[in-house]
Amino acid sequence: MEYEAVKYVEGFVENIIFRNEDNGYTVFDITYNGEEVTCVGVLSYISAGEFIAAQGEFVKHPVYYMQFKIKSYEFRAPDDAKSVKRYLSSGAIKGIGEKMAENIVNKFGDDTFRIMEEEPERLAEIKGISIKKAMDIAAQLMDKRDVRRAMMFMQEFGISMKLANKIYTKYGQNIYTILKENPYRLADDIDGIGFKIADEIAAKAGIKVDSAFRIKSGIFYVLCQAAGQGHVYLPLDELESYVKSLLLIEFDNMESYIMDLAVDKKVVVKQSGDRKLVYAAIYYYMETSVARKLCDLDISYSCNDEEMEESIEKIEQRLNIELDEIQKEAVKKTVQNGLVVITGGPGTGKTTTINTIIRYFQMEGFDIRLAAPTGRAAKRMSETCGMEAQTIHRLLEISGGPQEDSNGSSFATNFDRNEENPLETDAIIVDEMSMVDISIMNSLLKAVAVGTRLILVGDTDQLPSVGAGNVLKDIIASGCFPVVRLEKIFRQAAESEIVINAHKINKGEPVVLNKYSKDFLFVRRETPDEIIAAICTLVKKKLPDYVGAGINEIQILTPSKKSATGSLRLNKIMQEYLNPPQAGKQEKVYGEVTFREGDKVMQIKNNYQTEWEKKSKYGVTYDAGSGVFNGDTGIITEINTFMEQMTVKFDDERIVKYDFKQLEELELAYAITVHKSQGSEYPAVVIPMYPGPRMLMNKNLLYTAVTRARKCVCMVGNENCFHQMAQNESEQRRYSSLDERIKEIYELDNAV
Repeated sequence: MEYEAVKYVEGFVENIIFRNEDNGYTVFDITYNGEEVTCVGVLSYISAGEFIAAQGEFVKHPVYYMQFKIKSYEFRAPDDAKSVKRYLSSGAIKGIGEKMAENIVNKFGDDTFRIMEEEPERLAEIKGISIKKAMDIAAQLMDKRDVRRAMMFMQEFGISMKLANKIYTKYGQNIYTILKENPYRLADDIDGIGFKIADEIAAKAGIKVDSAFRIKSGIFYVLCQAAGQGHVYLPLDELESYVKSLLLIEFDNMESYIMDLAVDKKVVVKQSGDRKLVYAAIYYYMETSVARKLCDLDISYSCNDEEMEESIEKIEQRLNIELDEIQKEAVKKTVQNGLVVITGGPGTGKTTTINTIIRYFQMEGFDIRLAAPTGRAAKRMSETCGMEAQTIHRLLEISGGPQEDSNGSSFATNFDRNEENPLETDAIIVDEMSMVDISIMNSLLKAVAVGTRLILVGDTDQLPSVGAGNVLKDIIASGCFPVVRLEKIFRQAAESEIVINAHKINKGEPVVLNKYSKDFLFVRRETPDEIIAAICTLVKKKLPDYVGAGINEIQILTPSKKSATGSLRLNKIMQEYLNPPQAGKQEKVYGEVTFREGDKVMQIKNNYQTEWEKKSKYGVTYDAGSGVFNGDTGIITEINTFMEQMTVKFDDERIVKYDFKQLEELELAYAITVHKSQGSEYPAVVIPMYPGPRMLMNKNLLYTAVTRARKCVCMVGNENCFHQMAQNESEQRRYSSLDERIKEIYELDNAV
């Protein structure tokens, strides 16, 4: 074939070699003039058996030789007996094989296709075809034609093939009316289409910018985005301001649009004093559900004080410990009450108290379950308590992915443990409660049967949960349940300047930074480059031997992601310093990130379907499951470019194989933000001290960063920056109201 001269090809699609469902890029084979031709191009819809006529040109591929690059194309219905037979024999129509195709064409000849479309009942004249099957064949032909037409229609609006398939599956032939009249329905009904995508489609469809559909969709979008910032609701005046900034229009009657959404049960409006508060309905009902269940669990048990004292004394002797009066009070309260909160900072004896509670319940013959929000926190709890602790997700037995709203916010997760199948245990102790958001708390409480003791342990001064809500603080603020505050710093902890200075930071007391400390170090540097150079030396050469840990166990914690000393820049530099390119070391470039074998990485979103396994040193799998979660860290052990897979071994020995298309779920983790470190503990942490956004550079964040270190904190940078953070109490306010929901229900219960 004279490739250069060929600008047009036509033929039947023999097989689809590759198809990107996101953008429609397709590689397929056709037979043209007796030769097999590989075609490439972006096509709205295509399947084996279709007859395509395409214009374009041949290009030389470095591996696959000559390919026909399509510039324009059209599908054609078969128009002669030979073509119809070929089409029907291709398997394009289910239920028609080669023999039946031959019988149909022998009967109807060149008129076959018209008969199938216009008089399909006549197909029943063929032996082996019933009236029902004849109508099914006609329906398939119509469906293929309709799908192709719909896909090409949606392509005009810039909709990807993957989303177009979702949209057509949901709406079918109604898609034309919906896209022309109210594209914002897509944001309500279809996962993966949020307000912004719907807004782009609406603009192309000519929808007015002040359309009621657009305003109401914008309101709901802002509420969902607010949840991503931790808010359960927004005050009406703030909501209105955010919506107008989003839509870039001025409009009146905000409340009328909100009332329409309330009628549709998408939002809930509550009055608080002289302000109206607007909730995405799902979050309001989550808070109400959590409040109701907490009140139900708040049961009092009659216990003999002398017997409790004797049991505690036995445990003290057995564990060779001595509890103070507050710790003993905590143990007694967990015996006497169905719900107890224990809170305190580092070194205040939380672990000792939990261990005593566990031993007490074991003496009583109780079945006990331990849980924490993250894998790292659960692992640490297991080590300090001497019994298995699980993540809350594993405790509740994940059965599938999260149920998401149209803007991508996870509202709930499918768990096998719930109201119908509660956890079969006598007591549950949950650590690191400051990390628990309203969604996971709601799922947990659904699985806790009334009569089960629930002990919630956490430090209220750490950063709040990444997800919506302020669960631990609100439960305490309600004043309705037993709360024990551990404040005394014990002698062993008092020898640690990490603990002492963490409490000073928390109380607003001055911290002395000197070079004589053994575990609270400050290295003075001024410029970002000087700071990063010092961090490189510390992580690779100084700290590993000093704290007896591997390089990858030393964690850099930074307040921000995008700054001169943010995690993005630090990761690129640390990667080149700690894990440089090397012959035989495989790499994969994904977006702006280069992943390399040996790199330290972190999972940055919950993936409930990803499978993992644990293997012995002989390569034998001894455990397997599914679910990798936001904050899990590990090392890249293999990059297989042929299989297009990357293998990561996580800290808890789980081995996960990622397809290259999944790499958006991972990022380098030599440096991580302080928010990402919640629930974790490291032998040593290194914290750059360089000015950044005031709302980030606060006491709350500094306290959390410092308390992540077990043996050594090393800060590098500007001393004034440290003191400014320690004095900055401008913690970003969260709009949550679990305490109000608890008080409402508590008062109603006690009024009866």
